Amino acid sequence: RWAAATPDRTFVAQRGADGTWLHLTYAAMLTRARAVGQALLDAGVTAERPLAILSDNSLEHATLMMGAMWAGVPYVSVSVAYALVSSDFARLRHILGVVTPGLVYAAHEGFGRAISAVVPADVPVVLGRGELPDRASTPFAAMLATEPGPALAAAHAAVGPDTVAKILFTSGSASAPKGVITTQRMLCANQQMLRQCMAFLADEPPVLLDWLPWSHTFGGSHNLGIALYNGGSLFIDDGKPTPSAFAQTVRNLKDVSPTVYFNVPKGLEELVNAMDHDTALRDAFFRKVKAIMFAAAGLSQAVWDKLDQHAIAACGERVRVLTSLGMTETAPSCVFIVGTHARSGHIGLPCPGVETKLVPLQGKLEVRFRGPNVMPGYWREPALTAAAFDGDGFYRTGDAVRLVDPDDLALGLMFDGRIAEDFKLSTGTFVSVGPLRARITLQGHPYVQDAVLTGLNRDQLGALVFP
Repeated sequence: RWAAATPDRTFVAQRGADGTWLHLTYAAMLTRARAVGQALLDAGVTAERPLAILSDNSLEHATLMMGAMWAGVPYVSVSVAYALVSSDFARLRHILGVVTPGLVYAAHEGFGRAISAVVPADVPVVLGRGELPDRASTPFAAMLATEPGPALAAAHAAVGPDTVAKILFTSGSASAPKGVITTQRMLCANQQMLRQCMAFLADEPPVLLDWLPWSHTFGGSHNLGIALYNGGSLFIDDGKPTPSAFAQTVRNLKDVSPTVYFNVPKGLEELVNAMDHDTALRDAFFRKVKAIMFAAAGLSQAVWDKLDQHAIAACGERVRVLTSLGMTETAPSCVFIVGTHARSGHIGLPCPGVETKLVPLQGKLEVRFRGPNVMPGYWREPALTAAAFDGDGFYRTGDAVRLVDPDDLALGLMFDGRIAEDFKLSTGTFVSVGPLRARITLQGHPYVQDAVLTGLNRDQLGALVFP
């Protein structure tokens, strides 16, 4: 659609080796996606033998995702830490064992050790750059040179709402990573929900500057999807909210003033702290931004208040701060806050089209969801799939919520922690970990960044505090 309507508009951009921005327009991406789609089919990638991608966010990564979806074959973007940081490659081995890829793409030769250890010898490997010393590989440029043919046309014509777009693995914080089957229906439905929650997205093509990895649902489904669904532009931020990398984000924000900004709470904390002594950053950031959204964790009220203060200093008014409750299994947003009453801990109301059930469980209310954005199940895990849904077909999130005001449902819901993380002291006192952890970080701000609560079956509650 956008390649025809706005062929010369930037879809994805990334800084090159010389520091200048390299742009891929919608028309250029369509051409590249069709070439890559044909190359994937030629290599034997199928619905049962997906494409596996080992890469940070990049123009090549984006092209592979678009090419796979154009050809109707699933892709799996794997966290690069599993290949570059891990010493035993256990999670990478697990993921590729479950997926059984038909082709593996790696951004560079630095992934060679992981490929040698984990990727079967009969699986073809494509490299973005470099060569592997002990294994044959195909350069990515060869995929781009592939001529699309009738096989691609037929495959593309067969793509429908229930075609699997990708398999997105959970973080595996409590168990082995699970592969969430993510269909075109899920992605499209959730993007329409988001457009109705953030109506300003339809007013003008959004401009995003984003670092969040595409191996995660926030970056790969939510943010990249917002750019694509609304004909916007996503500039890849090569910075991160860490002491060594945030300077790159500051540089990029001064170059690219986003119209909507998405980040995790730590990223927003780094941002407001940098704005304290950098008015050029503050003014560039607030020049065009219509809304700021955080997810993946709670934002302290102190950081929220500083965002408001900087917004007023830069443009004379507050900029709306949004949040949502979502998860990989729901593509991702289920609950979204749209009002001006939002405070730390609020998560809002169910998105349009999402059925929501509140179930009493262990003294709390577990929130469960059913709708077109909810997964059909986990990839090749029938037992886990069956356990994930209740008898009415609602997805069991394991998240607890409570009403902001039982007498005014319009105020929505508040996050009330993960049910599985709560515990009891030896006295029988029930410890609600999520809300207590949030209060500790709020009261200790800016000196307390996080806390781990202890005391299961003990006489007293303890906390390991991270400054």
